[in-house]
Amino acid sequence: MKRIARVNISGQLVGFLEEESGRTSFAYTNNWLSHPDAQPVSLTLPLRIEPYTYDGLHPFFENLLPEGWLFDIASKKLKISKDDPFGMLVATCADCVGAVEIVPANTAEVVP
Repeated sequence: MKRIARVNISGQLVGFLEEESGRTSFAYTNNWLSHPDAQPVSLTLPLRIEPYTYDGLHPFFENLLPEGWLFDIASKKLKISKDDPFGMLVATCADCVGAVEIVPANTAEVVP
């Protein structure tokens, strides 16, 4: 099953993160890439047309997850398996520290 999340910077859509069969792919939208003030979500994910693919979560996104006892509490309260980092990312990173936000995507809006 494919799962998709919006990646925003300060509320503005910049790309989509997709997960399928344990692999994730992050791609910037064409609108963001053509935006005069476009900036990457991370220095490890510079602006480019080609998607970034990774087994599991890319380290940038993985580092947005809660850690240790906070991860355990979030997993228990949200009923999300500890083996589901993508699910935890979408459930907990709508209001991360910093400007990046990860929120569930409506599959109808997924247009690069």
